[in-house]
Amino acid sequence: MDRGKACLLLVLWAVAHLSSPGDGLRALRRTTGGRRGSTGLTGQDANGVPLRRSKRGWMWNQFFLLEEYTGTDMQYVGKLHSDGDRGDGSVRYVLTGEGAGTLFKIDEKSGDIHATKRLDREEKAYYILHAKAINRFTNEALEGESEFIIKIHDINDNEPRFTKDPYIATVPEMSEIGTSVIQVTATDADDATYGNSARVVYSILEGQPYFSVDPETGLIKTALPGMDREVKEHYQVVIQAKDMAGQMGGLSGTTTVSITLSDVNDNPPRFTKSLYDFKVPESTELGSAVGVIRANDADINANAEMDYRIIGSDGPGMFDISTNKSTQEGVIVLRKPLDFERKRQYSLRIQVDNVHVSPRFFSMGPFRDEATVKIQVEDVDEPPVFERSSYVMEVKEDAARNTAIGSVSASDPDGVRSPVRYSIDRRTDMDRVFNIHAGNGSVFILRQLDREESAWHNISIIATEFSKCSDNPRQISRVPVYIRVLDINDNAPTFATNYETFVCENAKANQRIQTVSATDPDEPVGGHRFFFSLAHEASGKANFSVRDNKDNTAWILTRRNSYNSLQKSTYLVPVVISDGEFPMQSSTNTLTVRVCTCDREGNMKLCNAEALTGRAGLSTGALVAILLCVIILLMIVVLFAALRRQRKKEPLIISKEDVRDNVVSYNDEGGGEEDTQAFDIGTLRNPEAIEESKQRRDIVPETFYPPVRRPAPPPARDNNNGDVRDFINQRLQENDSDPTAPPYDSLATYAYEGNGSVAESLSSLESVTTEGDQDYNYLSEWGPRFKKLADMYGGDDSDRDS
Repeated sequence: MDRGKACLLLVLWAVAHLSSPGDGLRALRRTTGGRRGSTGLTGQDANGVPLRRSKRGWMWNQFFLLEEYTGTDMQYVGKLHSDGDRGDGSVRYVLTGEGAGTLFKIDEKSGDIHATKRLDREEKAYYILHAKAINRFTNEALEGESEFIIKIHDINDNEPRFTKDPYIATVPEMSEIGTSVIQVTATDADDATYGNSARVVYSILEGQPYFSVDPETGLIKTALPGMDREVKEHYQVVIQAKDMAGQMGGLSGTTTVSITLSDVNDNPPRFTKSLYDFKVPESTELGSAVGVIRANDADINANAEMDYRIIGSDGPGMFDISTNKSTQEGVIVLRKPLDFERKRQYSLRIQVDNVHVSPRFFSMGPFRDEATVKIQVEDVDEPPVFERSSYVMEVKEDAARNTAIGSVSASDPDGVRSPVRYSIDRRTDMDRVFNIHAGNGSVFILRQLDREESAWHNISIIATEFSKCSDNPRQISRVPVYIRVLDINDNAPTFATNYETFVCENAKANQRIQTVSATDPDEPVGGHRFFFSLAHEASGKANFSVRDNKDNTAWILTRRNSYNSLQKSTYLVPVVISDGEFPMQSSTNTLTVRVCTCDREGNMKLCNAEALTGRAGLSTGALVAILLCVIILLMIVVLFAALRRQRKKEPLIISKEDVRDNVVSYNDEGGGEEDTQAFDIGTLRNPEAIEESKQRRDIVPETFYPPVRRPAPPPARDNNNGDVRDFINQRLQENDSDPTAPPYDSLATYAYEGNGSVAESLSSLESVTTEGDQDYNYLSEWGPRFKKLADMYGGDDSDRDS
């Protein structure tokens, strides 16, 4: 666009947007060749005041500028001019505000305004600027600052854009024409208030003839009836939005709408075939699945849920059917045992229905189907079958050994009828009380039973099927047998408890002192009936009597006045108790009656010692024995403590220097019991325990017999170790002549090995460190000599006394 056209547009825009006298801010005047005119009367207002109109220059407050200018020169916006400008260059125009100096530049002398860049209305629609006219020389404002707007005029440079891409929508299958699916929306960034740049019209490019779109609202609707999901489920629809009200030259945008037909229950279930065949072994356990059938339904999810049921069967209650919720299959389950020999085939009629049915599609027919199921029973080798599920047998407890108490019976249910043998599961009869005949199943006892020990016996009998061609067991079965031991009267009654009975010394005749009852481990059918009486041998001299109360109790009564505990502290009353069964059983039970001192009311105050011990359950002899044992234990403890206090631990060998390798043992045990003059053996155990004031008779005082020490002769050395022999002989003489030496066994040490000893050192330490083998031949040489010396030292009894 050239400069002349821009000026023309500027003039047109200025005329179109000429401000009224009351509009906004006062702007710079634009010269039109006229002067500010005179005023004239134009009428009066409501109050009668004359109205005057002033003729003035043009007023303006905005310029217009096309966006997206593509020219090479700067785009001319407009011209600012003041009435005070004489054209002599004394006026300077100043522009401030948004984009002043950058986007918009003004010629200071002429007031021409240019845009330096291409502007985009969608980025910024208008700019607010301020203009001033200033005297260049005096810097005085010729006009006040005026605000004006540069508005960017829109062109159609933006295509419509959809808010989503793609759109996702669903619509039920079989929907009627015009059913709303989804509404799409496109927006245009151009100015909607100017022209048709932002006016959008919708149209469908792809998706006919199934769908349509409203050109104004963008609402997508179904356009074809009877769309079937089972035929086609997904549709892709392309929608176009075009501006300029859809006219040629407008810009457009597209989006994709993915439409899925949702399922409705418009298809009934259908079996894949009308007849199903299954084979089931007769040994199938109850509750097991014998077959699975399935019906197909073109629908999905809840619309495909099915319900199976048996509507006819030639074996009522034999089978049941349920629906597997995850696979929608019908599972046929066995409810009663199968028997190949009784019935070999079953026929069932199965019906399948949809769980959720829509009334809208009832006109299409019933939503169900039927099929026939044939179940063939296969023969298997079954274990023997007992006639009963359990057996109960009875036997008297006095039955003799090998008495038959009953029998069991089992047979092979198969057509072959293999033989059956019986045995007892010994895990249930570990004591081997019962046995069974292997051929006929008769049960008998191996030993006599005792009802009081065990009233019931529970055993398990095994029936084993053998093949007729071999003896190898094929099938086994078990049956429980409960054996009840019947009672016989084989136990005598006894007292029900241990009675503690006493009689007062001041008792009167026929006074009741005790009520007794009885117990019997037997269990007669009519209940117990006990009879009480005093033993016949005690009835003549009895001090008490027994009265049977006829109710399984009896009273113990006194037969005389007063009893004396000093004369007799306890009485024994023998009571005979018998039962009324056959054969009659009886026993004699002794009741102990204590004689005690009582008050006037008959309450016991004191019983003698014998009575008290009897009450405690201990006899006098037992109590005395216990007391003696306690006394002996106390004496032993006291003696042991005294010996420990008197004992002084003095080692036999004071210093380790006195330990020598030559040990002489004197095996003198004394003269025995006849040697009354021998030393006190207690002195041997504890020599220091003797009293200081008592003189030891086995030691002669030193004042009477001073020790004699003979000079030791010089040892003679020879090849037979004579020096050792002489040394030992010298020590023996010294000990024999010492009158203070006791005759009890002692340990004599000799700290001399001699020179040239065959054994050299006998120390264990040195023996260990010796590299060569130790020679112990000297033992064979000196062994007899030591024995001889021991015999010499022992002597006879007279030598020991001295």
